[in-house]
Amino acid sequence: MKAPHTGDVSTLLVANRREIALRITRTARAMGLRTVAVYSDADTNALHVKFADDAVRIGPAPVGDSYLSIEKISAAAQVSGATAVHPGYGFLSENAKFAQAVADAGLTFVGPPPSAIDAMGDKARAKRRMIEAGIPCVPGYQGEDQSDKAFVAAAAKAGFPVMVKAAAGGGGRGMRLVEKPGDLAVALKLARSEAQNAFGNGDLILEKAIVRPRHVEIQVFADSHGHVIHLGERDCSVQRRHQKVIEEAPCPVMTPELRELMGKAAVEAARAVGYVGAGTVEFLLDEGGKFYFLEMNTRLQVEHPVTEMIT
Repeated sequence: MKAPHTGDVSTLLVANRREIALRITRTARAMGLRTVAVYSDADTNALHVKFADDAVRIGPAPVGDSYLSIEKISAAAQVSGATAVHPGYGFLSENAKFAQAVADAGLTFVGPPPSAIDAMGDKARAKRRMIEAGIPCVPGYQGEDQSDKAFVAAAAKAGFPVMVKAAAGGGGRGMRLVEKPGDLAVALKLARSEAQNAFGNGDLILEKAIVRPRHVEIQVFADSHGHVIHLGERDCSVQRRHQKVIEEAPCPVMTPELRELMGKAAVEAARAVGYVGAGTVEFLLDEGGKFYFLEMNTRLQVEHPVTEMIT
């Protein structure tokens, strides 16, 4: 791990709750580690609290006053004697400031370094980074000029239909499919407003819409010595409102050759940002067998058990 702490990782605080906290705690206990749970008033009697060796209350039920509070999680780590912190998924798992706060406290952050989280946390900057690294990307626009004029020019160059996306965040918020030039201005306005409200950042990117693509993600793991591997793919093409419904592994249209190429691209993407730990590189796969970088999730995913089952 790229963190200042060099002692034994003997006590792990899990900065999450319920299912993922319980899974991490079970694994940590099997490894012989002492475990610490955190809980809000809503989770006083939750199973993950009862299962851990120790537990620290971090505030009232609203997550903004508990699980999303860097200060309260950091204080819990200090008072509990934790030497490492695992963020799970959601909440603070992709918050570079949290990862940095853990490192600054001399603790091990079980995840990537803050620089990697920051590099992949913004779709525009991430895509520019991937283009520099030679990773296939969907043609489009990810520039700093956020004027309508810049997007109109980019859309004309890429060709309709296009996708307008929020540069920050995900989950389909701040995303619009634009079929024809006359609809672009309204789509930009709506996407900006939605992105600003959801993520506090109204910046957008534009991409050529890939018709009937498959959504394929590659599970990667990296250590702190520069070694990166992948553990195959998960197909998450079945979605509702841009939220994944079914994960399938292996991908039904995958070939050994395509898996090798896509896996290599995922590994290079992780290596390009100095990644450490578990992460997922997501691609769009078109009907002709070409694939394009979509984004990287710099954390353990909800879907990770699918990879666990097949490996």
